[in-house]
Amino acid sequence: MKRSLQRHLSLMLGSATVFTGLVAAAASFALGYGEAREFQDDMLRQIAALDTGGATALWSPETTPQSSRRIRLKDPESRIMIIHLPGEARPDWLAANLRRGFHTVQAGAERLRVFILDTPAGTRTVVTQPTDARDEIATDSALRTLIPLLLLVPLLTVLIVRIVRRELAPITRLSRRLDEQTADRPQALADDGLPAEISPFVHAINRLLERVTHLLGQQRRFIADAAHELRSPLTALSVQAQNLGHAESIAAARERVRPLQEGIERARQLTEQLLNLARTQAAASAGSEVDVSQMARDLIAERLPLAEAREIDLGLDEVARLRIFASPEALRLIIKNALENALKYAPAGGEVTLRLLADEHQDIIEVVDNGPGIPVEERERVFDSFYRMPGTGGEGSGLGLTIAREAATRLGGTVSLHARHEGCGLVFRYRQLRRPCPAPSSGHPSHPA
Repeated sequence: MKRSLQRHLSLMLGSATVFTGLVAAAASFALGYGEAREFQDDMLRQIAALDTGGATALWSPETTPQSSRRIRLKDPESRIMIIHLPGEARPDWLAANLRRGFHTVQAGAERLRVFILDTPAGTRTVVTQPTDARDEIATDSALRTLIPLLLLVPLLTVLIVRIVRRELAPITRLSRRLDEQTADRPQALADDGLPAEISPFVHAINRLLERVTHLLGQQRRFIADAAHELRSPLTALSVQAQNLGHAESIAAARERVRPLQEGIERARQLTEQLLNLARTQAAASAGSEVDVSQMARDLIAERLPLAEAREIDLGLDEVARLRIFASPEALRLIIKNALENALKYAPAGGEVTLRLLADEHQDIIEVVDNGPGIPVEERERVFDSFYRMPGTGGEGSGLGLTIAREAATRLGGTVSLHARHEGCGLVFRYRQLRRPCPAPSSGHPSHPA
């Protein structure tokens, strides 16, 4: 169950408000208690200083024979008592070793705040008041702070909920705008009136929508180009099949079968290239340590019959033995398409070399041929889907270099085309930053070298 941000914020703000009120009440009680204690002590001191023992306005009970003391009640409402003790006489609850000044004593079930004053005549004046009085003052002070806040809690709760809802309303409107977007034509979101904290989120969404729009445009163009490219060979196959059906003899049928077979092969190659491109544009497969040297030998061995048929010198120049962390399928597609392009455009009796290099930070794979090369202004365009250079006679699917660049991008590498240093020709170059291969997980054996 997902947590509601609005409910969570309202609860947190409400709890913070109540907690603040409780802290304020506790602080008010502590301050009020201190002030009440000072007030009580000052009052007891002043009463003791002003009292002369005259008892003109005070009620005095009869003195008991045992204590020889007078107890006078100054103010029954405030429960203040003034006690005059002649000599060593004292009540049971008053310890004999108490010095002059303030003390807190326990008198039965009641706690008393006591001020003792010794007179020059040798008597002792004791002024007492229960500590409940100062506690009541402190409690009253805390309640005066807390009760208004508690009465305001319902109003504060409503205000907090409304404020949180209003502040989160832009996110609700933003989600509504996203829901109203069409899948095929996403539009950028406006950030007018949005809080500064939400604007980066909106900008990130807009960048994502821009990438999605670009990808959708690429897919539309690719589908249109693929349909166009498939229409021509399929139309040709249909015509050739009809011609084969109208053949008047076996010899004529055999003569018409060959173009049909060639057309089927071209359609098969185009379909295979389309599938390869779709695979490279999908999520990249898991990487592993690839022995590039062994992969290069295998790919050269697979294409030796074609090279020998055209008397092309196909070889491997292993300047460095490469082991690259990459997706084996993607890396194989890069080298395979580069080799096929080089063999296609190299002249009969020419040379094609697969070269493995390395510098301080990068692993490099090159395919070098002595064909006609590619003009500088065309070297980027040939990576576009279905693009064929003028004068090539429409050979090939126009997808080989597109697949190579797409696979390189998935691997975090780059592909580029350069002029050959020695004479005419072209250099296809793939670069990838060298990175350490991850250690195998514990409990699982590593792959053999």
